[in-house]
Amino acid sequence: MPVRDGEACEGCGLLARRAFLAEGAAIAAGPARAAALSITRVGVLRRAGNDLTYPIPAQDGAQIDHDNQVIVVRYEAKAYVFNLACPHQNTALRWQPEDNQFQCPRHHSRYTPDGEFVSGRATRGMDRFAVRKDGTNIVADIATLYRQDQDQAQWDAAFIAV
Repeated sequence: MPVRDGEACEGCGLLARRAFLAEGAAIAAGPARAAALSITRVGVLRRAGNDLTYPIPAQDGAQIDHDNQVIVVRYEAKAYVFNLACPHQNTALRWQPEDNQFQCPRHHSRYTPDGEFVSGRATRGMDRFAVRKDGTNIVADIATLYRQDQDQAQWDAAFIAV
């Protein structure tokens, strides 16, 4: 039976043409773009005053907590907690999986998964909350928000190693 485009050759271990091309393109794009980051919804595990506790994502990706306006991101062996709002005009950011970037739908500012500003009307990276590790969880102090343009050192340090 002939192998159709998009199917693997049964039993021989060869990739189908489409799978081969997609995998090759991802490898050529480099490790940061080899796989699109996943994005899921998450709820807070525990709230104690201004501290919100979330599970550390098991793999690189983003988790959105719409109720608390928080984004939890694991990216390149670090975990961050961001404000969901774009720092330009407080519009909720969206994940663009095809670009592996966050984007503001209002003025199209773009950010890397670690919150660095890429382009658009914003003038700084995504706002990061102060965080600490608690076992297999990340705890964000939502009363302590770091703006890249006001406190670069604290903004740079607002992550946990995973």
